[in-house]
Amino acid sequence: MAQDAKTILIQSKQDITHANEVRRFSMMIFDEVCEKLHSMPDRHRQYLEAASLLHDIGYSIEANNHNKHSMHIIIENGIEGFNSHECQIIGCICRYHRGSLPKKQEHEVYKDLEKQERKTVKRLGGILKLSDGLGRGHINFIKKVNINYDTENNIVEFLLTPATPNFHPDISGAARKRDLFEIGFKCQSVLKFCK
Repeated sequence: MAQDAKTILIQSKQDITHANEVRRFSMMIFDEVCEKLHSMPDRHRQYLEAASLLHDIGYSIEANNHNKHSMHIIIENGIEGFNSHECQIIGCICRYHRGSLPKKQEHEVYKDLEKQERKTVKRLGGILKLSDGLGRGHINFIKKVNINYDTENNIVEFLLTPATPNFHPDISGAARKRDLFEIGFKCQSVLKFCK
């Protein structure tokens, strides 16, 4: 059944709002990770920003497997300011914001990347996946994300500052999306609200 223009417009506004919220979380987490856990180049920040804004573009084809469609759209159409190989990396980052974890023997595009590029995809994909979980239904409910890194126990603690004191939105979806971050940075993680 075809959607009417009003429904498409409403969905587009929701998609843009969600993409901007995911971008906001991704940039905060990236900067915190670079400062407290593992330094990454500025170009990787640009990859993550592009992936954050485009991670759900595959919904334009279908909801199921939209992450894979996002990857293909980015690779086939490119992104201004990035070469075709960089678009493959960004596409893979989008591909892993949901669904299965990267498999270098099985997954197209990902398996053709160099080892260091696959590590970049896991790390940035992990940040994006977590940010997507934080951005689901929580528009402007979380004001800030900080990180504490316990080097002795290798635990990354995500400290969430709610926009409204004493109101803690449900973050169980984000908690379920920590797996790729933990794989990419070889750590354990926990999410909790600041007191």
